[in-house]
Amino acid sequence: MEELSQKKPRQKRAYSPSEILKMKIPYMNFTGEWAEAFGQPAPTGLWLVWGKSGNGKSAFVMKLAKYLCQFGDVFYDSLEEDIRFSFQKNIARNRMDEVDGKFKTLKLSIEELDARMSDKRKEDIYIIDSFQAAKLNTKMYTELAEKHPDKLIIFVSRADGNLPKGRGAENLMWDADVKIWVEGFRAICKGRFQPQPGKSYTIWEEGSSKYWGGTPPDNGTRD
Repeated sequence: MEELSQKKPRQKRAYSPSEILKMKIPYMNFTGEWAEAFGQPAPTGLWLVWGKSGNGKSAFVMKLAKYLCQFGDVFYDSLEEDIRFSFQKNIARNRMDEVDGKFKTLKLSIEELDARMSDKRKEDIYIIDSFQAAKLNTKMYTELAEKHPDKLIIFVSRADGNLPKGRGAENLMWDADVKIWVEGFRAICKGRFQPQPGKSYTIWEEGSSKYWGGTPPDNGTRD
């Protein structure tokens, strides 16, 4: 502590509330059901989507990828499925051909993905599916985020109970700006931008109604 006090770092200027209110801070102008469930999120940072198998997570992530194409080019790192028949069906079901030129997919290692993200001509938004298939840990995702602060990085995670699977994914849950739990064909936002607690995004109406019996999920406490 004595050594630290001798360094005398340059003083930073603090902001007043009125100065903050005048700032033009970028955001993604979500509308309709997307805005109700997820608010107006920042165009960069970290997101986490997690859920158990068979609850609509893959379908939701593809719907999300398509919607985000309105705000930038999207790259989907399909580590979990690669380009198999199930992935092709998900592409077809969500009419991803409608965003040709805005959406690209490939199975890349984290090292290969990092190289792609470093190319300024490449995409603005990156979806990594999944955290576990990429063999990530806290140090690795932190370094990736710090190296690419101008990107939106969305990690998809398997679940262990109601939590993301593994210590690294749990740590990411705390670091992520937007945290989305998928259960019973509903995507439930627990992030910083959610304006209406209790609201969720319905992935599949029939499946959701059968699962929840008409009772909306509790959105929990926001950060």
